[in-house]
Amino acid sequence: MKRDFIALLFFCLFIFNSCSSPSENDLKDDNNQTNWVMVWNDEFSTPGSPDPLKWNYNVGGDGWGNNELQYYTENRSENARVLQDFLVIEARRENYEGRNYTSARLVSRGNGDWTYGRFEIRAVLPTGRGTWPALWMLPTVWNYGNGGWPDNGEIDIMEHVGYDPGVVHASIHTGAYNWPENTQKTSTINLSGAQTNFHVYAMEWYPDSLCIFVDSTKYFTFHKESDDWRVWPFNKNFHFILNIAVGGNWGGQQGIDDAIFPARMLIDYVRVYKKEE
Repeated sequence: MKRDFIALLFFCLFIFNSCSSPSENDLKDDNNQTNWVMVWNDEFSTPGSPDPLKWNYNVGGDGWGNNELQYYTENRSENARVLQDFLVIEARRENYEGRNYTSARLVSRGNGDWTYGRFEIRAVLPTGRGTWPALWMLPTVWNYGNGGWPDNGEIDIMEHVGYDPGVVHASIHTGAYNWPENTQKTSTINLSGAQTNFHVYAMEWYPDSLCIFVDSTKYFTFHKESDDWRVWPFNKNFHFILNIAVGGNWGGQQGIDDAIFPARMLIDYVRVYKKEE
């Protein structure tokens, strides 16, 4: 049923070729001993609204600090729904609350917050110029520096802009390293078919480093340079954010193709692992 739904959903848009998820060996250490234990997950197996015991919503259309053009809605099936064992986040071209686009931004804050671990999201990204999907994390408590961003940190497990379809980005932002100052720590990987194939976007977060992967390929590492929170605010709980932005400072750099809407991101699962004691 799951494969039938995917084929139908992307009919006339894509040819669907599912990628396999990481093997059990990807969750083992160098001595071939399993050392990750799953402690939280959502497999999106219940149709309807996303599980309210796991997901909340960020709501509004104020641009979100990036001049984004969408209005993020709350518990609206047109923008976020579980269907055939997938979470569907959908950006739409429609007039809503003074904006010309709608989308959804799901957050696990208060329902899923962690310090350190392995974090995985298996997803197919939306397609089209003007889309800006992200799978990322923000702190649950904002207690460093100015009490805001970027002092308290941001972890971008996956970002993608629709005008550059073959490239996926991983980044961190802190008081010392952030995009307004063009000092953020970031890396990219070429990933053809990210809009037609499932890939696992993953992060391993340790007390002294962050590593980000696509499937089994590690392409970004940030090492702790000091205990200064301006450099390393990553010693407290963070939570997931899953969203599609429309336009904005980055996503809208080459305009928006209104013919692409509705634009959908499919998420197969979200999983969190901790080191086995």
